[in-house]
Amino acid sequence: MNIYALSSGRGPSGIAIVRISGKETLRICENITKLKNIKSNEINFCKFYDPKNDDVIDPEALLLWFPGPNSYTGEDLAELQIHGSNAIINVLLRVLSEQKNCRLAEPGEFTKLAFQNDKMDLVKAESIGDLIHSETEIQRQQAVKLVQGNASNYYNDLRDKIIKSLAYIEAKIDFAEDDLPDKLLKKAHKSIKEIHNQITKIVEDNKIGEKIRDGFRVSITGEVNAGKSSLLNLLSKRDVAIVSDEAGTTRDVIETYLNLDGFPVILADTAGIREAKNDVEKKGISLALAKYKEADLNIVVIDNSTPKISNKIRSLINKDTIVLLNKSDIDGNKNHKFENVTILASIKHNKNIDQLTQIIKDKLSKKYSFNNTILITRERHRIKLNECLKEIDKFLKKNQSEDLELAAEDLRMATRHLGNIVGKVDVEEILGSIFKDFCIGK
Repeated sequence: MNIYALSSGRGPSGIAIVRISGKETLRICENITKLKNIKSNEINFCKFYDPKNDDVIDPEALLLWFPGPNSYTGEDLAELQIHGSNAIINVLLRVLSEQKNCRLAEPGEFTKLAFQNDKMDLVKAESIGDLIHSETEIQRQQAVKLVQGNASNYYNDLRDKIIKSLAYIEAKIDFAEDDLPDKLLKKAHKSIKEIHNQITKIVEDNKIGEKIRDGFRVSITGEVNAGKSSLLNLLSKRDVAIVSDEAGTTRDVIETYLNLDGFPVILADTAGIREAKNDVEKKGISLALAKYKEADLNIVVIDNSTPKISNKIRSLINKDTIVLLNKSDIDGNKNHKFENVTILASIKHNKNIDQLTQIIKDKLSKKYSFNNTILITRERHRIKLNECLKEIDKFLKKNQSEDLELAAEDLRMATRHLGNIVGKVDVEEILGSIFKDFCIGK
């Protein structure tokens, strides 16, 4: 079966790209272009027709033809470049649907075919999805590293080292009667211990890779009517939250996604902290404190004209906190003092908010190391690495002079878990869960 899909965005646009992949791609292209000699890996100027009535769909178009296996999917593949009006796109897609053995592709099916045809491994396939969905510079940089194979090469190298150690052990098992040197087992044990240390360092990463991919969580907490919702709106550059002079307006958690100068941030506005007036406000404060605890960074907003700050608010201030003293432009402000980072600001007049943005970036950069070239970006990878560590732990704890066969099985399982990360798998549902979030034309 051949598949087709719109790979670019919907029109109107200057150009739209439709992809076709499958064994009969060339026949389909000849049928809708009337070209007899379509050149591979070159630009073919053409017209696209409706074969049923010879109506011209687009009088000036381009066709790129890539014979398999030297194509993205590993199969015969064509890219049809047309004018990007919705009318042209709709007609061309309809015409393709009417071709024999040709159907609309499922989400991510082109990349799934590439994986199944050994054009890429599973980590690269996932990272292509991350690259498509990247919205900030840090996300783009991380996805590019993965697409280039940094993580895949690292995991494959670890797996090869375990296999090499396993070969030493199996040689000792198979040739037990021969006088094989004991240093082979010692060498294998030392190598596996080093691999254990390397994987441990990767796993103990504060989940930085996932945070870059999904967004750092920053919570706005503090007093009632101190300007928390106004700060959310100002940083978001739109009216996300309702702002009112009435204290306690915010009851639920309001979240918005921001590209904060290249940093992906999920910013949360929460209910003001005080003695609750009713059950609804009590629930809101409970949600605010929960969001405070799970945040990577907290901004505690305080009304700088307030004569006294409650102990509840003071208890929220720690090393992961930025104190924003709002309304600092009002006469008679108190300029409260704190040991940690404090910003005198006016949200109403946008005073020192750029300083706040810079401090958020600095704190996230210091808290999370961006230097590690191998970052775990998905929970699936983390689970497999932890399972690999468990098998290596079993191996290291065994008496290898007595339990050599069982020790070898531990290493076989460890290699299997590492292999699962890069795609040495045979479980269809794993593939489905990965590719379902792709766009249809990819």
